[in-house]
This record gives sequence, structure tokens and C-alpha cells, in this order.
Amino acid sequence: MIAAEITTNPGDFGHLRPMIETALEQLEQAGVTEKPAVVLADAQYWNEQHMDHVVAEHGIQVLIPPDSGKRDGERPGWTGGRYSLMRRVLASDLGKQLYRKRQQSIEPVYGHTKHNRKIYRFNYRGRAGVRTEWRLAMLTHNLIKLHRHQLAAAGA
Repeated sequence: MIAAEITTNPGDFGHLRPMIETALEQLEQAGVTEKPAVVLADAQYWNEQHMDHVVAEHGIQVLIPPDSGKRDGERPGWTGGRYSLMRRVLASDLGKQLYRKRQQSIEPVYGHTKHNRKIYRFNYRGRAGVRTEWRLAMLTHNLIKLHRHQLAAAGA
């Protein structure tokens, strides 16, 4: 996990641009000069202004399905143009391969955090306290992954 942030807004609609910029800042602070080539997000992050900004300002391709995985068919009124193009890209072999990476790398973080680590509510109150607690949970998640990776490498 590169960037971990909290918000008081329940939907993800307005968070694509801030999360990408936070992730890029974190990479820069860590001395990583190479930018990600593609951003993958779920349907709730669909925000054309944010998508255009990420592509124009950072040169990063954005792949977001216009429809949630639970929906049968297209969203009413979301046809043609960018919506159809994104559906075709995500239905291609490369699109499926890329989006599968998101499902394999991002979704398990939340499942592991909630189910295995039993972190499904915050102990602290206030934005600063919750933000610190969330970032600490994600930091320890990364440390656990690093430890497991080192154990696997040592065993090989």
C-alpha cells in the first residue's frame, strides 16, 4: 500500500485525484522516480474530471469500469463515448489482466485487515486520530508482507 488516507465523505467519487497525488508524493519522498503507468480503481472512483487530470498532469493511464461488478448491464444513461471505450478496454485481454491485478493486490488488503486482523472500527476519535490509526494499520500490513516475502526468499 503506497498511500493510505481517510475521509469523511462516504463515496469514492471525489477521491481519485487526491489519492493519486498522495501516492505520487509518497513515492517521491521514498526516492522512487518512476511513475506508475496505470491506475486501476473500482467504479465508485469514476470521475471524468479527475481521470482527465491524472492523464494530463501525470501521464498515467486510468482504468475504471463505469459499471460496478454487481450491476447487470450498463448504468442507465452511461452509454457511448468514454463509457463504451472503457468497457471495451477492460474487456480486452490486457484490460482483464490489468484489472485482475487490482483484484489480487488491493481487495485482499481490506479483507485481511477486516477479517484476519479484526480491524473494522477505529478506537480513536477525530480526524487526526483516525488518520493516524488507519496509517498505522496499513504500515503494519506492509511490514507483515515484507516479513513474509523475506521468509519466503530465505527458504528458497
